[in-house]
Amino acid sequence: MSSKEKPTLGGARIKTRKRNIAAPLDPATFADAVVQIYLEHDGNLELTAKSIESADLDFSRYGDTFFEVVFTGGRTQPGTVKPEECDRHTFAVLNCEPSRQSILPSVLYIQKILRRRPFLIKNLENVMRKFLQSLELFEENERKKLAVFTALTFSQKLSGLPPETVFQPLLKDNLVAKGIVLSFITDFFKEYLVDNSLDDLIGLLKRGKMEDNLLELFPVQKRTTEAFAEHFSKEGLGALVDYNEKKIFDVKLKELKAALMTLITENSDIDDVIENVKQRHKESNLPDIEIVRLLWDALMDSVQWSGKNQQQNANLALRQVKAWAKLLNTFCTSGKLELELIYKVQIQCYEDAKLMKLFPEIVRSLYDMDVLAEDTILLWFRKGSNPKGRQTFVKSLEPFVKWLEEAEEEE
Repeated sequence: MSSKEKPTLGGARIKTRKRNIAAPLDPATFADAVVQIYLEHDGNLELTAKSIESADLDFSRYGDTFFEVVFTGGRTQPGTVKPEECDRHTFAVLNCEPSRQSILPSVLYIQKILRRRPFLIKNLENVMRKFLQSLELFEENERKKLAVFTALTFSQKLSGLPPETVFQPLLKDNLVAKGIVLSFITDFFKEYLVDNSLDDLIGLLKRGKMEDNLLELFPVQKRTTEAFAEHFSKEGLGALVDYNEKKIFDVKLKELKAALMTLITENSDIDDVIENVKQRHKESNLPDIEIVRLLWDALMDSVQWSGKNQQQNANLALRQVKAWAKLLNTFCTSGKLELELIYKVQIQCYEDAKLMKLFPEIVRSLYDMDVLAEDTILLWFRKGSNPKGRQTFVKSLEPFVKWLEEAEEEE
């Protein structure tokens, strides 16, 4: 039997696929090329944008570097905002005057670039986040330029820039403690409100998850509603102060109503409930008229209504009034507050179909339980100013009013 030689493995040449070859990163060459385009057009951003659009440059790899050139005139040292020793141009955002007239052209220029290369929005986010997290490394004048630029990007609705990219990096403890964030955000608010309404600003803050964190922009020792009002009033932002006070006011009402409804649904002792409301009223400093409105809303919202059964609903509403009349009576301490209670009953009966026919019965019950005085009811009947369902309710209350008037004449 013939023997065969064992096969041996020969050297095999394995070809490296092109996609596995990593080209060396060279952001310096890219930055120099962009700087030269700026210099060639001597700061004419419209011509610069056209050249950038047609340039054969790797923007997908060096997008962050591109925006560093836009903001600072050249590259920054890796991981910092310090400029590198390299070619630079003088037409950068941070070289402008800190005014909208000087900075708006740069915003519109970036807008043109993003229309052609929308993927660069992520790189703009990266660079802005880096700069905002490092605000203390910039001079005060430069921080104002960044605030104006940021406000104008949102005013111009720069494509795809999410508000949280801007606002969340600001909440760094060291920046807040030094007052840098408050100064920045004040300049931002003032600039943004030149072109936009307060509602637009609130919407922007909501999207940026900042609407409930405005006090966190203040140093800890100044984190009070009084400091908030003093600062922004002095800066001419009274509308923002009014909004914040209303927001705090609404939160207090909501908390008080929730606590009251819990006590009511648990059928707590009425005297304990009265003391609880008195204490919360004192702590919240809410107006008496708001307390009366809130009491009625809480009482009615605590009822487990019975679908479309009108008679059962009527019985439930009247039973609630009688059960908690002492609570209402405690806080309806004047004719003005009693009149406000009638208006609350009127509006709810007008807006809630199941209570539409109950208005005269509720008023009569409140009278019987000494919550409403005769004079208050007659005043509403003759001169009530709220138009909601007034004609219908006046007519339905006529028999009771007539009875009151006859009793008055007999006396």
